[in-house]
Amino acid sequence: MTQTRTFLLIAWLVVAFLLWDAWQKDYNRPAAAPAQSASVDALIPSAADPGALPAPGEIPNAPVSSERPEADVQVPAEASVVLANDVLRLTLDARGGTVLVAELLDYAQQPKGEQVPVQLLSQDAANYFVAQNGLVGSPAAPSHEDTMQPQRGDQVLADGAESVELPFLWRGADGVEVERSYRLARGSYLLEVTDTVRNNGTTAWSGNAYHQLVRVPPPATRGGFTNPASLSFVGAAWYSPQDKFEKRKFDKFDPRKPLRIDVTDGWIAMLQHYFTAAIIPPAGEASVFSSAALSNNRYLMREVGSGFNVAPGAQASTTTRLYLGPKMRQELEAISPGLGLTLDYGIFTVLAQPMHWLLSMLHKLTGNWGWAIVLLVVVIKGALFKLSEAQYRSFAKMRKVQPRIEALKERYGDDRQKFQTAMMEMYKKEKINPLGGCLPILVQIPIFLSLYWVLVEAVELRHAPWILWIQNLTAPDPYFILPVVNLVTMWATQKLSPAPGMDPMQKRMMQAMPIVFGVMFAFFPAGLVLYWTTNGLLGLLQQWLIMRRHGEPAAAAAK
Repeated sequence: MTQTRTFLLIAWLVVAFLLWDAWQKDYNRPAAAPAQSASVDALIPSAADPGALPAPGEIPNAPVSSERPEADVQVPAEASVVLANDVLRLTLDARGGTVLVAELLDYAQQPKGEQVPVQLLSQDAANYFVAQNGLVGSPAAPSHEDTMQPQRGDQVLADGAESVELPFLWRGADGVEVERSYRLARGSYLLEVTDTVRNNGTTAWSGNAYHQLVRVPPPATRGGFTNPASLSFVGAAWYSPQDKFEKRKFDKFDPRKPLRIDVTDGWIAMLQHYFTAAIIPPAGEASVFSSAALSNNRYLMREVGSGFNVAPGAQASTTTRLYLGPKMRQELEAISPGLGLTLDYGIFTVLAQPMHWLLSMLHKLTGNWGWAIVLLVVVIKGALFKLSEAQYRSFAKMRKVQPRIEALKERYGDDRQKFQTAMMEMYKKEKINPLGGCLPILVQIPIFLSLYWVLVEAVELRHAPWILWIQNLTAPDPYFILPVVNLVTMWATQKLSPAPGMDPMQKRMMQAMPIVFGVMFAFFPAGLVLYWTTNGLLGLLQQWLIMRRHGEPAAAAAK
């Protein structure tokens, strides 16, 4: 088995996975259901109808989502207000406190040029994504469609301050007053949303707070497995202590079978490449999670909190957290159990998580993600040294007897059966195991694929530079230097590796493989090419040393 064969097998596995995933999308899609046509107002509970309020554990009949025409999505500047700390800038709708825009100030959309921040939440029609908050109750309470008056203008974190806060106020006709406060701490992507209900009336108030994420699927990305963004999961996810992490692509939302579960100590989220928006209810309180496929190609994930009562002359508060930021595993796990799983490695999670941890430790040592990848290859090569040594010993023995195998091939001509029998007898006599080099390859395949998904998903590597001409490890090498080095490495490795029993056609195909994969690598992210090239160079050196020690060149053996 050569490095070329190894990568060929890996490529086959990746292509097979992508074909299976495409088949799932095309042939396992739920049947389309009639679009929802109920008006938003009809979905809001009547204050005069206490029966419209939810019983414990039931989903309240809150408004599903604003269905304003696309032309009206943009909110006038005077109807919005800004809340910002040092890493997050939010634009909120004064008509209901909806979070319209979330700009991640430490993450630029492009690695070069004007540093425009990534917009996780957006009002752009093609990327529409908002977070809505509201109450349902009796007497009436403000939904996300009711106007709440901001009590201050734009709020930006001041130098030396640890947090910044923006309150909104709503007053009902029955003496119920609601203050909704949005709070950001320094350096945090967590938005705290606190609803305080003050009952100045004569009737007890009873209701629930709800929070929901509404978005359209982002525009499709191109590039297949050479483009990390096209492989990353995009859709909804939720977590419960009982069922753990679950997820659903947008095209798997079946309007006839929406999600509806009771959860304590869980969360809901919408995931995309590198970033996530998640709603985290208060610890220890029961919530109801639900989903909906809306009109206008929009999808909803909602959390409804436990009901609470406010007696006349009293007040009560409830707080829910909204995470709007990058998928950084350690930070997310510190916020809520299981939230780190939004950094989704799929079936490779068991291997990819420790791989990510090791890569992060090496980055702390080097301060550069490129050199961390190089050191990771060294560590993996060291861990697999004994297996690789057995592989190259097998190669050395096979290379030593290769002239004798060629002689057998000439002797038996086209009689492949006699040739194979004679070759196996020779292997047995010389104590050569032709499969001895396969075990290291079988071990390396899941390691490579796991690392591939780490490099695809890890936001820390996004736009990360290495050296000189490579200033973005998640983009292709702009001058194709690494792909060329890898091509030469694969060619040299192939020259050292024996290929007994191959007919001329097979040999020509194998000789073309370095060129084929060299061209493919020209379109891969530079971080992946760096990993594979370093792995190939170290493997070539290791193979050359071991074969010199345990075998003699084929030409010498022929004499």
